Parts: sequence; structure tokens; C-alpha cells
Amino acid sequence: MTVEATDALTDQVKQALRLVIDPELGDNIVDLGLVYYVAVHEGGAAYVVMTTTTRGCPAAAYLRDGARDSAKSVPGIGSVEVSLTYEPEWSPSMMSAGTMSRLGIAG
Repeated sequence: MTVEATDALTDQVKQALRLVIDPELGDNIVDLGLVYYVAVHEGGAAYVVMTTTTRGCPAAAYLRDGARDSAKSVPGIGSVEVSLTYEPEWSPSMMSAGTMSRLGIAG
């Protein structure tokens, strides 16, 4: 697999992750700033590092599973590993400008 092909798959995975909506905030995990890292390695193995808004987030498993399933739906992706991290700790400043505006948060 070429670098261009893995970069294209990485971009497709990032787009697929936008389909995962945080049930509490009502926006996708990418624009909320919950996705820290996405990579695709040889053989179509995708690796996603993400967080939740709080350590005790009741939707953590839902969001992790949604990220896994969305990434796996991308043609060319054979396996997906999703890791949750709390370093760095999430803050509203990690949201996209559009999401901050929609949620009424001053940037």
C-alpha cells in the first residue's frame, strides 16, 4: 500500500468518524475535538485515539464502539483499534469553531 493510499484511507476514516454523534452534546466526535489521532497502517489496519468529555462519561463505550464501527465501514479497512485516553484532558476549546458556535460557547 502506498503512502498516498494510506493517507487517503486515513482521510476517509476521519470522515466516517463524523457519523458518530455524542448523545449528550448532539454533535459528531470529530468536531467536538474528541478524536486525537487517526492512522491507517499496512493491510488496512486503522488506529484511532480518542477521548470523552469526562473520565466517567456514561457514553464512553457507545462512542468507542461507534468509532470502531464507523472506521470499519470504510472500504479497504480490515481492522480497527480504538484507544481511549485522557491525556490531554478534553476541554471545550478543542471543539471546531462551528461546533462551539452551535453550542453557544464563546471561542
